[in-house]
Amino acid sequence: MYHIAVSWDVQPERVADFVAAALKDGRESGEAEPGTLRFELIADPEDPNRFYLNEAYADEAAFNAHAEGRYFKEFFAEVGPYSEISWLFKGTTVTA
Repeated sequence: MYHIAVSWDVQPERVADFVAAALKDGRESGEAEPGTLRFELIADPEDPNRFYLNEAYADEAAFNAHAEGRYFKEFFAEVGPYSEISWLFKGTTVTA
């Protein structure tokens, strides 16, 4: 399984817009992209303008397909002007 985690710092007046856009992206990606396994939006308990996305995909190819897809592009087009992303990690689950 391939995982990514990112943090987003959002302009305070656009938090509701960001949350709506992120939840829409997660819902639509999960419904339309078979390789999208998990898409969680997490609010930072200490900073009301910071959010995390925790995502899991069947494999790296499924993530790449998501990143090239409609929902990913629409999400970035929506939130890009009022938020800043920091990639925390990308990687594959290690198993024995």
